[in-house]
Amino acid sequence: MTPARYLDQHQADLVRFLQRLVRLRTVNPPGENYGPITTLLADTLRDLGLQVRRVPIPRSLQRITQPDLLGYPRYNVIAFWDAGAKKTVHLNAHYDVVPVSGTWRHGNPFSGTVDQGWIYGRGTSDMKGAIASIVFALKALKATGTKPNFNLEVSFTADEETDSTLGTGWVTSRGKLRADYAIVGEGGEGDAVCCGHNGVVWLNVRVHGRAAHGSIPHRGVNALEKMSALVLALDGYKKILAKKKFRTPEGKVMVTTLNLGGVFASGEGGKINTVPAAASFSIDRRLLPTETVAAAERDLRAFLKKAASKIPQCRITIEKVSDNHPSFSPPVSPFAAALRRSVARVRRRPAKFCVSTGFNDMHFFANELRLPTLGYGPGGQNYHAVDERARLKDLVEAAAIYADLLTTFVG
Repeated sequence: MTPARYLDQHQADLVRFLQRLVRLRTVNPPGENYGPITTLLADTLRDLGLQVRRVPIPRSLQRITQPDLLGYPRYNVIAFWDAGAKKTVHLNAHYDVVPVSGTWRHGNPFSGTVDQGWIYGRGTSDMKGAIASIVFALKALKATGTKPNFNLEVSFTADEETDSTLGTGWVTSRGKLRADYAIVGEGGEGDAVCCGHNGVVWLNVRVHGRAAHGSIPHRGVNALEKMSALVLALDGYKKILAKKKFRTPEGKVMVTTLNLGGVFASGEGGKINTVPAAASFSIDRRLLPTETVAAAERDLRAFLKKAASKIPQCRITIEKVSDNHPSFSPPVSPFAAALRRSVARVRRRPAKFCVSTGFNDMHFFANELRLPTLGYGPGGQNYHAVDERARLKDLVEAAAIYADLLTTFVG
């Protein structure tokens, strides 16, 4: 029996495994149920005969990076299948998910309900579906006695939905990996293989005013009004950014974006008859794959300071929230060509290369470890939204694509 045939016959098992993952509410922040899910993943990989490390992040390190979350310990799972090969392919996926909101079709957002060829639930498409596809690709190879052309290394990691510092960042810097190639299970899906992704800089801008009674507003400095003027000034910066462009291998033209106020707030002591003494808003600055975090942040900070200086009595503090580096590698390597062929062979239609507008953990492997790195997984619909879901057919095909690549590519 071939691995592809095995996967066709065991779709129901794959779905049941994914349901177990979805029902473990690994919401981040704060980082719930990281212990139970990594125990399940480690046990599952160990049952397949892999050498497994379930690594807790030291509290001393978490205290530095996440002092408010010490009650939610972090873990990463790293596993290795020694196939006696000269080179190793690494498969990576994160197990944390974003919080939920809104009314879901099937009620419980963590139900894993199957309906008309789709599985619903937070994390089905981002990205526990990829975890299930990776696990079942390994199961298919083991069950059919099919020896891969490479050793296999797997990491299931924490915190991608925040900054990955204690997840893939820790794994690539301290996990003692042996990889020669890497696949991150998102970024590319369907007929598209991801060869890069945008980056991001997150800032929070705090505007300082002076409180006063609402009946005598001239004695205060209204932080909301100053913030509003600053936000309007940023329209000019958006026009500057719109001139930056990047053409992807598929011919798509990407531009930078600036999103304001994903989070905005007043300061303490706010009341309807009080001049607001403080106001704040967030900035999400997306970077093209050819930009750098350092240059983008420096430029944005300079614009904010200059714009504030032109607004009377506008005093600001700029706080760094987080960043994520962009990544791009021209898809000209034999590894890229091999994954593209595997996608086309399994899905029976031409495949292409893409660049993701979002960010993921590819850059840790591509930029830090300098490995040929691609993104591909089962994907789905409604990432981070109500009724997130993955198509069962895509879950099986992603597993088959991984198995096909590992048995046809000769690196």
